[in-house]
Amino acid sequence: QVQLVESGGGLVQAGGSLRLSCASSGLALDTYAIAWYRQAPGKEREGVSCITKFGIDTKYYSDFAKGRFTVSRDIAKNLVFLQLNSLKPEDTAVYYCAAGVICQRSGDYDYWGQGTQVTVSS
Repeated sequence: QVQLVESGGGLVQAGGSLRLSCASSGLALDTYAIAWYRQAPGKEREGVSCITKFGIDTKYYSDFAKGRFTVSRDIAKNLVFLQLNSLKPEDTAVYYCAAGVICQRSGDYDYWGQGTQVTVSS
């Protein structure tokens, strides 16, 4: 059950930027909390950011993301973005979006995408 699709990943140099998108044809994303996670090879999946459902729109960021990453919505296009700025090699990972009723632990999200690769070179 893959109902979310991430895009926008790629290869950038340290200090560069990328904008990731989370899209769905089957879900109205504004009715869900949308979280971003990432997983590097051999590492556990870790939370990056979360935005609560439209009408509340509280945003959360992990410490490593604060001041560099920004989560936002485009309601009309049914998209959620994760803007990645000032990228570091340690940001290299597969980035996933997930949808659920609230911002919560990763195991409690109802839908996940297949991920998009972000690679940051030094």
